[in-house]
Amino acid sequence: MARASQIALVRHGQTEWSLKGRHTGRTDIPLTEQGREEARAAAPLVQALEIDQVLTSPFQRARDTCELLELGQPATIDPDLMEWDYGSYEGTTTIEIRETVPNWTVWSQPCPNGETADDVAARVDRVIASARAEEGTTLVVAHGHVLRVLAARWLGLDANAGRLFRLDTATVSLLGWERETPVVLRWNTRGA
Repeated sequence: MARASQIALVRHGQTEWSLKGRHTGRTDIPLTEQGREEARAAAPLVQALEIDQVLTSPFQRARDTCELLELGQPATIDPDLMEWDYGSYEGTTTIEIRETVPNWTVWSQPCPNGETADDVAARVDRVIASARAEEGTTLVVAHGHVLRVLAARWLGLDANAGRLFRLDTATVSLLGWERETPVVLRWNTRGA
């Protein structure tokens, strides 16, 4: 019997900016030592899965996390997995943004000179279509907001429903099926 398609998600480990709540879209910053330890701790969870293909964001924090998972197979760099482009809000915190735009969230209001939720959805829809075209499990190593949009789109929800899926650094999640319905099989699981 053929194995249905699944997507395993791993958010990259901690960075200086994720630690401080700074929106890190296109700035290519490294993992902290804590982030490297988090990625190593996630490795057994991922290694317990039967991974058929590995996709990673082109940014260093995701590529390094992927390498620290020690999967023993090559990863394909997929630009569709880049983090949300926060435009003028790159490097700022939500608190700082709300000083001039009260009640702002990435889910409800635009990022000047950046992407919208629908822009991100168009990218992750391509990743999902590719994964669903293959049997087995696709591992995706990327970033918090793009993975939350991917989860929402896997379930057939609007991109803004990603706001419902908290996703911590270096956690493992699994999207799959219950019969013909796409479901969340595991969410935001931290390694030991």
